[in-house]
Amino acid sequence: MHQLDVDYLVVGAGAAGLAFTDALIDHTDPSVRVAVVDRRDGVGGHWRAAYPFVRLHQASQFYGVASTVLGGERQTEGPEAGLFERADRDTVLAHYERVVAHRMVGPGRVDLLLGAEHVGDGVVRAADGTSYAVRPGARVVDATYLSPRVPSESPAGFAVDDDARAVAVNLLPEAGHAPEVVVVGSGKTATDAVVWLLQQGTDPDAIVWVRPREPWMLDRAVVQPDPTVFLGMAASVMRSAAAASSLDDLFLRLEDAGTMIRIDRSLTPTMAKAPTLGAWELDLLRTVHRVVRLGHLRRVSRGRLHLDEGTVDVAPDALVVDCAADGLRRRPRTPIWSADAITLQPVRSGFPCFGAALVGYVEATRPGGPAGDPVSDAEKNRLAPPSSFGNSLADWAAMNALGSRAATAFGAEPDIAAWAATVALNPSRVPPGHPSSPALDAARADLAEHTGPGVARLEELAGLPPGAS
Repeated sequence: MHQLDVDYLVVGAGAAGLAFTDALIDHTDPSVRVAVVDRRDGVGGHWRAAYPFVRLHQASQFYGVASTVLGGERQTEGPEAGLFERADRDTVLAHYERVVAHRMVGPGRVDLLLGAEHVGDGVVRAADGTSYAVRPGARVVDATYLSPRVPSESPAGFAVDDDARAVAVNLLPEAGHAPEVVVVGSGKTATDAVVWLLQQGTDPDAIVWVRPREPWMLDRAVVQPDPTVFLGMAASVMRSAAAASSLDDLFLRLEDAGTMIRIDRSLTPTMAKAPTLGAWELDLLRTVHRVVRLGHLRRVSRGRLHLDEGTVDVAPDALVVDCAADGLRRRPRTPIWSADAITLQPVRSGFPCFGAALVGYVEATRPGGPAGDPVSDAEKNRLAPPSSFGNSLADWAAMNALGSRAATAFGAEPDIAAWAATVALNPSRVPPGHPSSPALDAARADLAEHTGPGVARLEELAGLPPGAS
């Protein structure tokens, strides 16, 4: 078995693994070496298997790595004029390829092992069968713990009879004409598919949308890399939470504040993964009236959909499009630093790239004892405790409570606060030299006033113990 003479083995060359690695090598001694391993044949993680019309749902600045801003321009035309740009799949992949080539592999800080598997205990098996092992004392960084599932790499959650027609969303653009298109899913992938179909001229009445749950989504206009806008949105969350009598009341207050939106205002959503959605997309989605709310799809036969709570007839040659893979996985929170591995998870509310970069920075600047030292790791875990992704309304409340507690912890460290203020991945940053204004001052004061009671109420609504971590 060959030895990898590295200090860190990062498993996963996707968004989390590369954001961690980028921050780590920027703030450690130049002698520290890293190996990044991925089963795919290139970097970029799930973006390599994403559907061709996908775009970031947030501004590009919030994605990528800390050292290199992915995109920073406001759009000047189109339905999102005035909002910051959102990268498409090819732009995201090109960003990662440049970063890896010019900042990691090129300078000799990182060894990249593609088409290889980490089989456990720091052992990597290459495609040709060659095995490699990291040297004793090296840390394994698990960037796959919350890896998203995408339809092209996941089995459909429903059976398909031989005489029926169903494809993963990746194949939608090349699927050809169908008299009816059945879109299956309630999340961002499904909304993207519906919007794409409508933009291609599909008649809204030719779309059947199987939507097992109604989703709450964030208005994209209030999730922007503009301190006044973002901090104003954060203040509205805390103010609404502090006054909320229930989870439903919280989200209705956020809707009234212009923060949350829902497709059908006559129904109360139960799903809160809360991607961002543009007003123009919402207008398009509301033109689709053939919405099936009979639970999850279980089987597709020719001309019929079989669901938890009944059947629905569709055209005999309808095209069923699977958009229901679990893009934001919810696994149990686990300490990020442990004797076995550094397990990457979100830290503040959402924004996984910032969380991974923060973990890389903390690991680089607080080396403490040897790898796996429980005293050193305990301090790192205090500074960067894990958050989670939303799903239910309670999950979303927990995510925001945990993320706010974490932001208080790492924000109290002068060096981390100074670093975070320079990193575009950090949505709540006020960059050095950013001009003050009455609106910004008001947003900051509003946030400071309501964060304490807001977090306490979010914990109650989520069923978390006070001061949870």
